[in-house]
Amino acid sequence: MTFINYASREINCKIVYYGPGLCGKTTNLQYIYDSTAPGAKGKLISLATETDRTLFFDFMPLDLGTVRGFKTRFHLYTVPGQVFYDASRKLILKGVDGVVFVADSQEERMDANIESLYNLEENLQANGYDLMKIPYVLQVNKRDLPNVVPVEDLIAELRRKDEVAHEAVASTGIGVFDTLKSVAKLVLTELRKS
Repeated sequence: MTFINYASREINCKIVYYGPGLCGKTTNLQYIYDSTAPGAKGKLISLATETDRTLFFDFMPLDLGTVRGFKTRFHLYTVPGQVFYDASRKLILKGVDGVVFVADSQEERMDANIESLYNLEENLQANGYDLMKIPYVLQVNKRDLPNVVPVEDLIAELRRKDEVAHEAVASTGIGVFDTLKSVAKLVLTELRKS
Protein backbone atom coordinates (compact mmCIF):
# COMPACT_ATOMS: atom_id res chain seq x y z
CA MET A 1 0.00 0.00 0.00
CA THR A 2 1.89 3.02 -1.26
CA PHE A 3 1.75 6.26 0.70
CA ILE A 4 1.47 9.48 -1.31
CA ASN A 5 2.75 12.69 0.27
CA TYR A 6 1.18 15.48 -1.82
CA ALA A 7 3.04 18.25 0.05
CA SER A 8 6.49 16.88 -0.85
CA ARG A 9 5.21 15.29 -4.13
CA GLU A 10 6.53 11.88 -3.12
CA ILE A 11 5.23 8.36 -3.54
CA ASN A 12 6.56 6.12 -0.78
CA CYS A 13 6.86 2.40 -1.53
CA LYS A 14 7.75 -0.38 0.89
CA ILE A 15 9.92 -3.34 -0.12
CA VAL A 16 10.48 -6.17 2.36
CA TYR A 17 13.42 -8.60 2.22
CA TYR A 18 12.21 -11.93 3.60
CA GLY A 19 13.96 -15.25 4.22
CA PRO A 20 15.41 -17.63 6.79
CA GLY A 21 17.87 -16.57 9.50
CA LEU A 22 21.36 -15.60 8.30
CA CYS A 23 20.48 -15.93 4.59
CA GLY A 24 21.79 -12.44 3.75
CA LYS A 25 18.81 -10.09 4.08
CA THR A 26 20.66 -7.61 6.27
CA THR A 27 23.81 -8.01 4.15
CA ASN A 28 21.79 -6.99 1.05
CA LEU A 29 20.51 -3.83 2.73
CA GLN A 30 23.90 -2.99 4.20
CA TYR A 31 25.54 -3.28 0.76
CA ILE A 32 22.84 -1.10 -0.86
CA TYR A 33 23.13 1.44 1.93
CA ASP A 34 26.93 1.60 1.78
CA SER A 35 26.86 1.95 -2.03
CA THR A 36 24.23 4.71 -2.16
CA ALA A 37 25.19 8.39 -2.25
CA PRO A 38 24.70 10.12 1.13
CA GLY A 39 22.16 12.59 -0.30
CA ALA A 40 19.93 9.79 -1.62
CA LYS A 41 19.44 7.84 1.57
CA GLY A 42 18.09 8.16 5.07
CA LYS A 43 19.33 6.49 8.23
CA LEU A 44 19.90 2.77 8.39
CA ILE A 45 18.25 1.55 11.58
CA SER A 46 19.17 -1.88 12.91
CA LEU A 47 17.94 -3.52 16.08
CA ALA A 48 19.91 -6.57 17.17
CA THR A 49 19.26 -9.25 19.77
CA GLU A 50 21.40 -12.09 21.11
CA THR A 51 19.77 -14.62 18.78
CA ASP A 52 19.29 -12.61 15.58
CA ARG A 53 21.13 -9.80 13.88
CA THR A 54 17.92 -7.96 13.04
CA LEU A 55 14.98 -7.99 15.44
CA PHE A 56 12.71 -5.45 13.88
CA PHE A 57 13.89 -3.79 10.65
CA ASP A 58 16.53 -2.06 8.64
CA PHE A 59 15.14 1.05 6.99
CA MET A 60 16.46 3.06 4.09
CA PRO A 61 14.70 5.37 1.66
CA LEU A 62 16.13 5.33 -1.85
CA ASP A 63 15.05 7.62 -4.68
CA LEU A 64 14.53 5.89 -8.04
CA GLY A 65 12.80 8.15 -10.58
CA THR A 66 9.32 9.69 -10.85
CA VAL A 67 5.74 8.56 -11.49
CA ARG A 68 3.35 11.22 -12.89
CA GLY A 69 5.58 14.01 -11.59
CA PHE A 70 5.97 12.48 -8.13
CA LYS A 71 9.36 11.32 -6.87
CA THR A 72 9.40 7.70 -5.78
CA ARG A 73 10.99 6.80 -2.50
CA PHE A 74 11.63 3.19 -1.59
CA HIS A 75 11.73 2.08 2.02
CA LEU A 76 13.65 -1.18 2.39
CA TYR A 77 12.99 -3.47 5.33
CA THR A 78 14.25 -6.83 6.48
CA VAL A 79 12.38 -9.25 8.70
CA PRO A 80 13.99 -11.26 11.50
CA GLY A 81 15.01 -14.69 10.24
CA GLN A 82 13.79 -16.93 13.04
CA VAL A 83 10.16 -18.08 12.93
CA PHE A 84 10.19 -17.28 16.68
CA TYR A 85 9.73 -13.63 15.64
CA ASP A 86 6.62 -14.35 13.55
CA ALA A 87 4.59 -11.46 15.01
CA SER A 88 7.34 -9.02 13.96
CA ARG A 89 7.48 -10.57 10.49
CA LYS A 90 3.71 -10.15 10.10
CA LEU A 91 3.84 -6.55 11.30
CA ILE A 92 6.68 -5.62 8.94
CA LEU A 93 4.69 -6.98 5.95
CA LYS A 94 1.81 -4.58 6.70
CA GLY A 95 1.56 -2.08 3.83
CA VAL A 96 4.13 -3.91 1.67
CA ASP A 97 4.40 -3.03 -2.05
CA GLY A 98 7.01 -5.60 -3.06
CA VAL A 99 8.88 -8.58 -1.62
CA VAL A 100 12.35 -10.04 -2.17
CA PHE A 101 12.73 -13.59 -0.90
CA VAL A 102 16.41 -14.19 -0.07
CA ALA A 103 17.22 -17.90 -0.18
CA ASP A 104 20.35 -19.41 1.35
CA SER A 105 22.00 -21.60 -1.32
CA GLN A 106 23.67 -23.96 1.17
CA GLU A 107 22.41 -27.53 0.98
CA GLU A 108 21.79 -27.78 4.74
CA ARG A 109 19.61 -24.62 4.64
CA MET A 110 17.06 -25.92 2.11
CA ASP A 111 14.48 -26.87 4.78
CA ALA A 112 14.83 -23.42 6.37
CA ASN A 113 14.25 -21.79 2.95
CA ILE A 114 11.08 -23.82 2.37
CA GLU A 115 9.77 -23.16 5.89
CA SER A 116 10.41 -19.42 5.52
CA LEU A 117 8.74 -19.30 2.10
CA TYR A 118 5.59 -20.97 3.45
CA ASN A 119 5.69 -18.55 6.39
CA LEU A 120 5.90 -15.62 3.93
CA GLU A 121 2.80 -16.87 2.07
CA GLU A 122 0.87 -17.27 5.35
CA ASN A 123 1.88 -13.84 6.65
CA LEU A 124 1.03 -12.14 3.37
CA GLN A 125 -2.42 -13.76 3.47
CA ALA A 126 -2.87 -12.63 7.08
CA ASN A 127 -2.30 -9.06 5.83
CA GLY A 128 -4.69 -9.46 2.88
CA TYR A 129 -2.06 -10.02 0.16
CA ASP A 130 -1.59 -12.80 -2.36
CA LEU A 131 1.97 -13.81 -3.27
CA MET A 132 0.74 -14.58 -6.79
CA LYS A 133 -0.33 -10.95 -7.28
CA ILE A 134 2.24 -8.89 -5.37
CA PRO A 135 5.51 -7.72 -6.98
CA TYR A 136 7.95 -10.46 -5.98
CA VAL A 137 11.56 -11.43 -6.76
CA LEU A 138 13.58 -14.48 -5.71
CA GLN A 139 17.26 -14.06 -4.84
CA VAL A 140 19.44 -17.16 -4.44
CA ASN A 141 22.24 -15.90 -2.23
CA LYS A 142 25.60 -17.24 -1.00
CA ARG A 143 26.52 -18.68 -4.42
CA ASP A 144 30.21 -18.39 -3.49
CA LEU A 145 30.13 -21.13 -0.86
CA PRO A 146 31.36 -24.69 -1.58
CA ASN A 147 28.28 -26.66 -0.47
CA VAL A 148 25.56 -24.98 -2.57
CA VAL A 149 22.57 -26.58 -4.27
CA PRO A 150 22.74 -26.21 -8.08
CA VAL A 151 20.97 -22.96 -8.98
CA GLU A 152 18.45 -24.70 -11.29
CA ASP A 153 17.40 -27.08 -8.48
CA LEU A 154 17.12 -24.26 -5.95
CA ILE A 155 14.97 -22.13 -8.26
CA ALA A 156 12.81 -25.12 -9.24
CA GLU A 157 12.14 -25.84 -5.55
CA LEU A 158 11.50 -22.25 -4.43
CA ARG A 159 9.88 -20.53 -7.43
CA ARG A 160 6.21 -19.83 -6.71
CA LYS A 161 5.18 -18.10 -9.91
CA ASP A 162 7.11 -16.93 -12.92
CA GLU A 163 9.10 -14.47 -10.79
CA VAL A 164 12.53 -13.17 -11.70
CA ALA A 165 15.34 -15.03 -9.91
CA HIS A 166 18.81 -13.59 -9.34
CA GLU A 167 21.97 -15.36 -8.24
CA ALA A 168 23.80 -13.35 -5.59
CA VAL A 169 26.72 -13.05 -3.24
CA ALA A 170 25.41 -10.23 -1.06
CA SER A 171 28.64 -9.92 0.93
CA THR A 172 30.46 -8.75 -2.22
CA GLY A 173 27.47 -7.08 -3.89
CA ILE A 174 27.03 -9.58 -6.73
CA GLY A 175 23.36 -9.59 -7.74
CA VAL A 176 22.32 -7.16 -5.00
CA PHE A 177 21.42 -4.19 -7.21
CA ASP A 178 20.03 -6.47 -9.93
CA THR A 179 17.58 -7.82 -7.35
CA LEU A 180 16.65 -4.35 -6.11
CA LYS A 181 16.15 -3.02 -9.66
CA SER A 182 13.91 -5.99 -10.53
CA VAL A 183 11.60 -5.56 -7.55
CA ALA A 184 11.56 -1.75 -7.89
CA LYS A 185 10.62 -2.05 -11.57
CA LEU A 186 7.74 -4.41 -10.68
CA VAL A 187 6.51 -2.05 -7.95
CA LEU A 188 6.65 0.96 -10.32
CA THR A 189 4.78 -1.02 -13.01
CA GLU A 190 2.01 -1.73 -10.46
CA LEU A 191 1.95 1.96 -9.45
CA ARG A 192 1.54 3.11 -13.03
CA LYS A 193 -1.42 0.73 -13.50
CA SER A 194 -3.34 2.34 -10.64
